[in-house]
Amino acid sequence: MEKPYLELRTRNSFGDIVNNYFTFLKLNFKHYTNLYLRYNTISIILTLIGSYLLVTGFMGLASRDFRFGMETTMDNDWYLIAGGFLLVIILFITAILNYSFSSAYISEYVKQEGQVTSPNIWSAIKKNFGTIILFVLIGIAMYIGYLIVSVVLAFIPLLGMLAQYAISFTLNALFGLSFMAIFSANKSVGEALSEGWSYTFSNFIRVVFYGLVIGILNLMLTFLILSIPGFIIAIYTYFSVESEVDFLTSNFATIVFTLGFTTFILAFIFSQALSQVAYGVLFFNLHEEKHNTYLRERIEQIGVND
Repeated sequence: MEKPYLELRTRNSFGDIVNNYFTFLKLNFKHYTNLYLRYNTISIILTLIGSYLLVTGFMGLASRDFRFGMETTMDNDWYLIAGGFLLVIILFITAILNYSFSSAYISEYVKQEGQVTSPNIWSAIKKNFGTIILFVLIGIAMYIGYLIVSVVLAFIPLLGMLAQYAISFTLNALFGLSFMAIFSANKSVGEALSEGWSYTFSNFIRVVFYGLVIGILNLMLTFLILSIPGFIIAIYTYFSVESEVDFLTSNFATIVFTLGFTTFILAFIFSQALSQVAYGVLFFNLHEEKHNTYLRERIEQIGVND
């Protein structure tokens, strides 16, 4: 049975946009997740390796500190350094991939009226690869600027914190909407940033509040995903303590904590991908409000049928 198509190019109220996001996930979550896992297979494997190195190094250092043994200090330090470095690289590359994948998925969903295929997504990513790299470099510069401003605002009580959050949500919206502009019409970096800037600041309150609401809801979804492995790890830890199991030298404990940490990282990455899906839903709503392209198409079709 063919799943129903949800038209995203509509003019909706704030509540309806949020509702469209969750309706879209309800209709396409399985298909989206299957393609997501296919595109992130290598990232998942590397995340597992990085998590293992990090957990092993941490537990080794803890063992050294508690047992006052210095013979494995260098190995443990290198485990931590290698694991941390690998995870940072993985998170950076995966973030680029997931921004691209989610943006391409939503764009293809609208263009093909729900018939999204992996070859079309990959073709869209390859077609815009140069633009994506340049845009990410600009994004890094923007993020560095945000960090500098955040340090200054940190000295201002309360208002500084509120300003930090406002700037953070604004940058996220600008980045997400601009990424959508790249994939929806194959626009250049300048054109995409211009369109993202226009949508963000012409609808500033709605865009920032939308980012806040979706961020909270996605965070709740992330905690829901983590609840099962978290419960298992908590039960294992409780009974291990009762049985006086030595975590620092137990291989099984290392495996359990590695899988738990990996699940946490992967849930965070998946939440980031879903956030870009949300901005994709918002993008087509704002695009329709400004250009009325879908409404004009419907009017022209009615005219032809008459």
